Amino acid sequence: MTPAIALVEHAPARSVRLSDAVGRALVASRILEEAGPDPYESGVWRLRAGSKVGAVTLAVPGGESVTVRITPKVPVARLLFLVGYSSDPRGWQDGDVDLAEHDELLPALAHTVERQIDRALRQGLLQGYRTTEESSHVVRGRLREAEQVRRRFGMPLPVEVVSDEFTTDIAENRLLCAAVDRLLRLPCVPRTVRTRLMHQRSRLADITPLVPGQAPPGWQPTRLNARYQSALRLAEAVLQGSSAEHLPGQLRMDGFLFDMNGVYEDFVCKALREAMRTYGGRSALQARNIHMDEGESIRLRPDFVWYGDSGMPMIVADAKYKARRNRGFSNEDLYQLLAYCTALGLPEGHLVYAKGNAPHISHRVRHAGTVLHQHAIDLDQQPAGMLAEIDALARHMLHGAAMSRQSERPLGFP
Repeated sequence: MTPAIALVEHAPARSVRLSDAVGRALVASRILEEAGPDPYESGVWRLRAGSKVGAVTLAVPGGESVTVRITPKVPVARLLFLVGYSSDPRGWQDGDVDLAEHDELLPALAHTVERQIDRALRQGLLQGYRTTEESSHVVRGRLREAEQVRRRFGMPLPVEVVSDEFTTDIAENRLLCAAVDRLLRLPCVPRTVRTRLMHQRSRLADITPLVPGQAPPGWQPTRLNARYQSALRLAEAVLQGSSAEHLPGQLRMDGFLFDMNGVYEDFVCKALREAMRTYGGRSALQARNIHMDEGESIRLRPDFVWYGDSGMPMIVADAKYKARRNRGFSNEDLYQLLAYCTALGLPEGHLVYAKGNAPHISHRVRHAGTVLHQHAIDLDQQPAGMLAEIDALARHMLHGAAMSRQSERPLGFP
């Protein structure tokens, strides 16, 4: 039986007795914030989880393996809401998260995905047109003349053709099929959920599975696939968060992980974009083409920039999941935000943390007058409360930007 190690996100380090091979495998996997031998006790390793949550199984040479389960600090239902909202802010509802009796991340995720796929497939498999290019002895569809000349050198057969086939083997069904296959291979999926996933897989039996290593098929939301969309976005989250890879030294890691840093940043930025949509302008997430120096050799990538109707930047914000210091927020985050404000010519900027051990505070930079705001969003509440805090934050940002524009002083100067 594969031993299991239970950790909690950003909790104090645990001492666990492990073989040297398993301990070294955990170090090589880089899934933990801290992994190393205990300096005072032989055969004991100190393990501490960081921002990655989920479950993975590590297989090491010699037949040993270990499963690591990392529990998020936020409730599982809240985490799945953050993921779902980030994928589809206007289409995702809190009621879409159906956890049954599961309170661990991977079982809850597998259950939720299975329920969403079941709802999507109740009216049967979605059909659509799929473009196929092939070499055939029968002319079906359209002749690819350039390919015929390039490949066949004047030979009449086989014929290079392209055709549009009305089929169920389309991108949407292939994506659901790939997510089901991935969940069935993950550790810690309960038997009852696995049985239901097998049922969904049988409904998708005629769908072409993805080749290992192949990128998931792309799709576009339309009126025709509306009943699929919640399931498709969760399926994408499964495929993005899952891992099946070979590590150095013939180690193999198979499992599923969410990086809470990325989940929180995506949620905050997309919720801010939705909150500001009614005020006009445009929002840029992970804004590009911003440089700190005049020679444009130092690139900056703020999480969120809002441009007014004039096209000029008016608001900059960066989302930070966890304050890294025991008291207050990290000074390095302030330095980074100051660089954003300076490069964009803005008199103030905003850091948005997950609620930690410091209240909202502001700092005015000496000799520059730039004001750096630090806010905190409480994740330990219902989704409606989180979105209300984001709305209030957006109004605060917009008010500050409007007051700056009305000021007589040039932006960025005292």
